[in-house]
Amino acid sequence: MLLDVRDLRVEFRTRDGVAHAVNGVSYAVDAGETLAVLGESGSGKSVTAQAVMGILDTPPGRITGGQVLFQGRDLLTLKEEERRKVRGAGLAMIFQDALSALNPVLPVGDQLGEMFTVHRGMSKKEARVRAVELMDRVRIPAAAQRVRDYPHQFSGGMRQRIMIAMALALEPALIIADEPTTALDVTVQAQVMDLLAELRREYRMGLILITHDLGVVADVADRIAVMYAGRIVESAPVHDIYKAPAHPYTRGLLDSIPRLDHKGRELYAIKGLPPDLAAVPPGCAFHPRCPMARDVCRTDVPPLHAVADGRGSACHFWRECLRGDER
Repeated sequence: MLLDVRDLRVEFRTRDGVAHAVNGVSYAVDAGETLAVLGESGSGKSVTAQAVMGILDTPPGRITGGQVLFQGRDLLTLKEEERRKVRGAGLAMIFQDALSALNPVLPVGDQLGEMFTVHRGMSKKEARVRAVELMDRVRIPAAAQRVRDYPHQFSGGMRQRIMIAMALALEPALIIADEPTTALDVTVQAQVMDLLAELRREYRMGLILITHDLGVVADVADRIAVMYAGRIVESAPVHDIYKAPAHPYTRGLLDSIPRLDHKGRELYAIKGLPPDLAAVPPGCAFHPRCPMARDVCRTDVPPLHAVADGRGSACHFWRECLRGDER
């Protein structure tokens, strides 16, 4: 097992109270596997990734429990100096907003080359050569000339490719991609996703893909973990979820995907808003928005039921959901 996250818990202490952003999340990723973590904004996807990477803002964030086992070592027990050695060489992250993540006053070649000068002890000249190779690898045209350009001189799609190149620089075993296609047009989204899938196969690395859009992961992910209000509410192989979701929230996300055969119809939207994480409703957190909610949903927190081998659903009525029943 490459990465094994066990019962991870993260809270934020705010003026309005304690927000339980991650509330007992567990998932695992093998080498060469892609896990897609899905959910609306505020569900805890990115906070989980930040805790895994060791870049959580503390304060106000605080890890209150769980384990993050990477290649057998619990990262949460390591000192910061040891965590820093793991980042980049073992674990790497592609951030959501490439323009904000890149330094605006340094050429992209210098930013790529820094990975090699700091972690590999290369000279600046050697690092520049490797930077050009990486830019070529992620298909940035005229890399040898553009290596001296600044981030604002690249398009959104090209900046995202530079972020992918930075993540690949030290050939990590696992990459976490946090909303890598946000604000990109559909064609560029497809190109970026195809590139990530190709690189995963070539380097046989693990990939965690964080997104709110089920439409972008269908051809890339092996498994899907759906998060809501800091918990995983459904986990399954990708084709099982698309064929028959076992949680009403997952079904709502699927129904929200625009479809060619529904042209002219009103686009479906899940009613209501995600809960305030400092005041999550009792019982199932999704029950105020759920079309299948019953009395037990308002009082009892559903465990992650074993639906099938390698598949779980945190819904009291997962059998009815699988059948497509709805009240």
